[in-house]
Amino acid sequence: MGAMTDADRLLHARFAETLIKTARKLRTRFDARVVARGLTYPRARALAALSRQAMTQRELADDLELEGPTVVRLLDGMEALGLLRRTAVEGDRRVKRIELTAKGREAAEIVAGVSRELRDLVLRDVPAADVEVALGVLLRVSEALERDRGHAG
Repeated sequence: MGAMTDADRLLHARFAETLIKTARKLRTRFDARVVARGLTYPRARALAALSRQAMTQRELADDLELEGPTVVRLLDGMEALGLLRRTAVEGDRRVKRIELTAKGREAAEIVAGVSRELRDLVLRDVPAADVEVALGVLLRVSEALERDRGHAG
């Protein structure tokens, strides 16, 4: 790619600002919908992740991009509500494997429904070809952020 023009810089700035604002709006709408169903945003995210597969606390922390102690507090509350169980991993009793209970799977289905509902609402009028292009751009942005991880300062 050649030298960036002022127009390119302005376009990139508008894109980044719009992406940030859109992500905030999406999170706010999702949060309102899960709260209306008796959940919290952090619990909904954990339920969604654990509905894909059982994992260790460390894997969940990495998936949610949260610090270990934050995940422990989150899981303590979810376990107290009967949404999940933690079991020691054979060979290393310090490592905990997390699995959803039947109640947790029901709650995860609620979260999946909220996600589908919101996704259908926001993408209803966007042609599939546009979604495909946007997805490609977002994946490239995400990859660039992953490459830059650890360079914050």
